[in-house]
Amino acid sequence: MKEIVVSGIRPTGHLHLGNYFGAVQNFGLMQDEYDCFFFIADWHSLTTHPRPENIQGNAHTILAEYLACGIDPDKAVIYIQSDVPEITELYLYLNMLAQLGELERVASFKDKVRLHPDNVNVGLLTYPTLMAADVLIHKATKVPVGKDQEQNMEMIRRYARHFNHLYNVDLFPEPESFHPEGPMRKVPGLNGSGKMGKSEGNAIYLSDDEKTIRKKVMKAVTDAGPTIPNSPKPEPIANLFALMELVSDPSTLDYFDNLYKCCEIRYGDMKKQLTDDINRFCTPIRERIHHILADIPYLKGVAKRGAEHARQSAIGTLNEVRQTIGFPCR
Repeated sequence: MKEIVVSGIRPTGHLHLGNYFGAVQNFGLMQDEYDCFFFIADWHSLTTHPRPENIQGNAHTILAEYLACGIDPDKAVIYIQSDVPEITELYLYLNMLAQLGELERVASFKDKVRLHPDNVNVGLLTYPTLMAADVLIHKATKVPVGKDQEQNMEMIRRYARHFNHLYNVDLFPEPESFHPEGPMRKVPGLNGSGKMGKSEGNAIYLSDDEKTIRKKVMKAVTDAGPTIPNSPKPEPIANLFALMELVSDPSTLDYFDNLYKCCEIRYGDMKKQLTDDINRFCTPIRERIHHILADIPYLKGVAKRGAEHARQSAIGTLNEVRQTIGFPCR
């Protein structure tokens, strides 16, 4: 029997290169080895975007981008979170196990309170229990997450242990943080420091057109250039080389690396080459995104089929939970 993997992404923006190389490229590999549940976390997005412009449209856009990146709905279950109402019932039960003090100490909650003091809502506080419901509803054994989610993962395991101990059952496995064997790269942004991300405004999106990509790359932060042969690269320049390593031929990377070591590099030439290579990488994905978005019946069919499979799994788990607690099964 295959192990179960669950992973989700918020529909608050397009997928970017950081998403792709950080996790999404591995989903196509995981779906051949594990029973995978990939979901669009539209409920989660309400914690920080309570009035989204078009939440359903955003969800369908992210769904199309997932599919364009290689998710096969015949191999993996891919669905929109809000299409599986059983998650909210499990979320309720888990909130009965959660302790207020523990939730208030969650690092991501404290960060959000500091950044958005005018929007400290209960949904934001109980984000870890909703995340736990997403994972435990399918009895997942693995969750591909970054280091910033380790605290939430430990809380999920704690809720699973607490439920099992409280009711003297062995219903929920304790899922482990999963780092697939495929490459997972930290993709730098274009603003000279940090990683690529939506909130940082330094991302290249998979759906960006060629003109947009060119404009973004040409504005990337650089310096006056090296003056001492073989000198170390400062962070903004190292970031450009890191991007080139992801999308360019090794010979291209070596060529510009040698120019840098010899103090002969021209950043304008490097940026033009990087632009061409990023466009060559993104173009087929972008074309698949547009093709899928244009086929609304197909997209809705994938979402409906995914929800049906996800609900089948969720209803089975929830009936076990209800029976364990003492409520009638549905």
